[in-house]
Amino acid sequence: MTVHLYVSLLPEALIASMLSPEEFGVYYAVGSKKKSRGQAMFFELDPDFRDDFFRVQEGIDRCVPHENGTPKSSIYISVYRVLEHIPLKAIKKLYLVTRDGKTLGLAPGEIPEQETNVSHLCQEIAPVHPLVVTNLAPVKFYEYIVKNPTLITLPAIVYAELKLGELSSDPEYGAVGDLPYSNIDHLRECLIELKTKIIHVKMVDRVHSAGVAYRTIASGVYFGKEEGLMFFPMPSKEELRDKYNNWRRSANM
Repeated sequence: MTVHLYVSLLPEALIASMLSPEEFGVYYAVGSKKKSRGQAMFFELDPDFRDDFFRVQEGIDRCVPHENGTPKSSIYISVYRVLEHIPLKAIKKLYLVTRDGKTLGLAPGEIPEQETNVSHLCQEIAPVHPLVVTNLAPVKFYEYIVKNPTLITLPAIVYAELKLGELSSDPEYGAVGDLPYSNIDHLRECLIELKTKIIHVKMVDRVHSAGVAYRTIASGVYFGKEEGLMFFPMPSKEELRDKYNNWRRSANM
């Protein structure tokens, strides 16, 4: 049986598994008797990936079928400082898994044109996961955190740009529309501070729960390191409805 390498983002871990991405998504999100259920996000890696920081080959060698022939679901290779040691070239796809195990694979794509002169809402996913607003476009936000840090620096970061609607340009009076955020008043205050103070980033929720409400993702998900930035674009509303409707319905539950 083929052994796959996955980097879980919730929580951060490097895992060997004999399950396909779709099977692993079900296993990791829906869980088992010894694992709680919940949303899952993970990268699929090139199976040839190796790094001296990890005992990858040992993990692969231990990933063997059970006595009854069923595939081994997971062998944890590392749960510490994983992302910073994963080269961008090793990543094949990003998978977003709903709580009931529906899996959507996102291939890397071109970074979209960046909107300036508006505010952005970013959900940091790993290795930390605060919710922040920023007057920096997603690429500039990556540079601010990783490439040219001031006070806060991370060797690697995965984050999603979330929808803000009219609040991106008019935080005080912009219509909320169908934005699902529960802390709208506080969000407005944070966005107003971006416009009235000399700051680039404002914390909305420093202990925000890990995970992302998938329907709030705007452009897509970013993975940045010193070596560069990868972007995983979300399908359009039409594509989600026409091609991935089961996942879309599950994500909207």
